[in-house]
Amino acid sequence: MAADQDETSGTTQRAEEFLQVFKRGAEFTQDLLRENERLRFQLLEMEQGNVAGDGVGNVEHLKSRIDMLESEKQEILSRIQEVQQENQDYDNRYSEIEAENNLLANLYISSYQLHSSLDITEIIRIIQEILLNLVGVEQFSILMLDATQQYLRPLVVEGLDPSMIASVRVGEGAIGQVLKSGERRLHTPEPSADLLAEPPVIIPLAVGDDIIGVINIYKLLQQKETFSDIDEELFNLLGAHAAMAIFTAMLHLERGGQPVFSDSFFARVTEDLY
Repeated sequence: MAADQDETSGTTQRAEEFLQVFKRGAEFTQDLLRENERLRFQLLEMEQGNVAGDGVGNVEHLKSRIDMLESEKQEILSRIQEVQQENQDYDNRYSEIEAENNLLANLYISSYQLHSSLDITEIIRIIQEILLNLVGVEQFSILMLDATQQYLRPLVVEGLDPSMIASVRVGEGAIGQVLKSGERRLHTPEPSADLLAEPPVIIPLAVGDDIIGVINIYKLLQQKETFSDIDEELFNLLGAHAAMAIFTAMLHLERGGQPVFSDSFFARVTEDLY
């Protein structure tokens, strides 16, 4: 009987020990399951973090690439602007050279025409063409110093009634002062100014140091608003070459169209040269 009790007691003890071991195993299994779940969740977070991190990395890479492309674009645009500016400079310089060439051509043609004839009528016509076609003058007059050397008398009047242009005494008024000083007058007149007495442009006609007349410009053509650099050069040409052409034609006319060289002429030239 005692043996049976001892056996029963041992069996019960082993059963309890087994239950304890099983219980601890179950608890350990639960712990493993919870840890596994935690690790799985952490792994998922890490995977999501990696995906997000890769996205951020891609965005940063794209931003960097965009910045680089923007920089390259700005460099290209800057270079294009430089090239455009260079082209504009070349165009401006070409226009300047073309204008200078036109100026030289006009000056050469005008000078050649002025000295191509000894006919005073032809020379006056050439002066008229220069003023009308090259400068763009609508109204002008040419006054020449008379034999008394005291008055300027009208020789040519264009665009006005000739009776409106009177003789001018040397030294009187704007025209007489230009004849006396030999300095060209170019100004913008007041609206109330008498343009016949004070023309906007007065060009002295000089032969050496002598002033033999003036060209008065009263009004420009409607399409021409102001004078250009070419006009300034044409004024200089008219002041010297037109004066010489008129003076030479006058001498030729007084000689009856015959180039007569007297003994005194030869003596004077020989003395000056030798």
